[in-house]
Amino acid sequence: MSVLRVGNASGFYGDRFDAMREMLTDGPLDVLTGDYLAELTMLILGRDRLKDPAAGYARTFLRQLEECLGLAHERGVRIVANAGGLDPAGLADAVRTLAGRLGLPVRVAHVEGDDRTTAHPGSLTAHAYLGGFGIARCLSEGADVVVTGRVTDAALVTGPAVAHFGWAPTDHDRLAGAVVAGHVLECGAQATGGNYAFFEERAGDLRRPGFPLAELHADGTAVITKHPGTGGFVDVGTVTAQLLYETGGARYAGPDVTARLDTVRLTRDGPDRVRIDGVRGEAPPPTLKVGLSRLGGFRNEVAFVLTGLGVEAKAALVREQMAPALGKVADVRWDLVRTDRPDAPTEETASALLRLVVRDADQRAVGRALSGAAVELALASYPGFHVLAPPGKGAPYGVFEEDRVPQDAVRQVAVLHDGRRVEVAPPPVTAALDAVPEPPLPEPLRPGPVRRAALGLVAGARSGDKGGNANVGVWVRTDEAWRWLAHELTADRFRELIPEARDLPVTRHALPALRALNFVVEGILGEGVAAQARFDPQAKALGEWLRARHLDIPEVLL
Repeated sequence: MSVLRVGNASGFYGDRFDAMREMLTDGPLDVLTGDYLAELTMLILGRDRLKDPAAGYARTFLRQLEECLGLAHERGVRIVANAGGLDPAGLADAVRTLAGRLGLPVRVAHVEGDDRTTAHPGSLTAHAYLGGFGIARCLSEGADVVVTGRVTDAALVTGPAVAHFGWAPTDHDRLAGAVVAGHVLECGAQATGGNYAFFEERAGDLRRPGFPLAELHADGTAVITKHPGTGGFVDVGTVTAQLLYETGGARYAGPDVTARLDTVRLTRDGPDRVRIDGVRGEAPPPTLKVGLSRLGGFRNEVAFVLTGLGVEAKAALVREQMAPALGKVADVRWDLVRTDRPDAPTEETASALLRLVVRDADQRAVGRALSGAAVELALASYPGFHVLAPPGKGAPYGVFEEDRVPQDAVRQVAVLHDGRRVEVAPPPVTAALDAVPEPPLPEPLRPGPVRRAALGLVAGARSGDKGGNANVGVWVRTDEAWRWLAHELTADRFRELIPEARDLPVTRHALPALRALNFVVEGILGEGVAAQARFDPQAKALGEWLRARHLDIPEVLL
């Protein structure tokens, strides 16, 4: 069968608005996808829905369709997006209304069944991560636009592939290939040079990277590329970085299939083209992930600016002065950030930040009582007292949790464009996720001269969050560097380089075919991004911190 060209126009709720138009006008496509949902997004939509019961979906998607639905219809491009959020039926109705107003004969379908909120009392949102077969059924029955709620990000690609190629639920290798391609596409420009560790080495224009697309084949292989003439670049490094993003070990489990990341082969296929092949798949696990969000309480924050001499003493004084106001607060966190330097040429570079974050179930405990105590110090504390911004009255924060539910306990339903409701059966075969044995490592480099230098001179990294855990993918670009990295960067060495992780469980997964290591750091993000307990609550820069750390590196690699 013919190649299926699937593009992406959104990696998160708030991504570049013009991407949908650009993807439709800059080159040919068969399907255009958009990923609008993240763990934090579900909480945001849940809070929106408390104020307005009709506010459960990503309204940006509708505004994009306002100017692009006609283009898509004219070019025969189908659109698949998870912008339905908490209310895919409501979004489908809104798209139909829009199409009618624009005079477009567009067939709109949606997928539902992910909502598990009633089964989890006390949660603001609770949604199972569905696979791609509901999307496939909608497309096979003639839908031009399919909107979903909580599906896996890769399902936006596997669904169209199943519909186009007629794959069965047991075609595990083919499905796994589509999952890998979908995972590369899901974060938009991160596959085309965005957030890329070695960006300084590239001559290409990274001011406005184009969005990626995948050329999918019937055997499950794919080529990752972008429209000609668009910004950014696609190479083995950008695809490797995105492939490692927010994953764990060799088994990458989803609702339809478990993809074996240790079988992925990446090869250059021409300018801005990377071929993905060799992907093996296994039966999916017997359970589905359920993401739950709830309101955890209230938080407040104030950053005291400490300028010039005696930074430590100034910080100690503020902490002592604030102590009476913090005595009954459930969670108090102080962080002294030494951004100052001696004999600084500017006031800003002579200053450090003392950051106070408080959290409590009672808004009053972190609200005006705290704000008043901080403001009252303005004329009665350390010399040069000021803060970055006045503290507020305390804002609500969220908590993300994860649960599992049997696959057959969730009724996935494809609601077709003609109103028919078709239940989508769970996978006929499932399998428990056993640990993959540690793969054999290459022979270590022969001993030789070393130099103290930053890890990032040799290795790239990309990091992200999954609930309260962080993952850091680290890769190198030569076999020689891999022979060193595989033996040098152990879990214990990771803990040495990242002091925050010293008392936390750190699991290392080796992926030799990608010359990569993936580290999962459990609990470093507390109760998840919405709780905002950490300076970098989504661990987006954790990998860059690791790359900036110094260790003894063989001179032959430098």
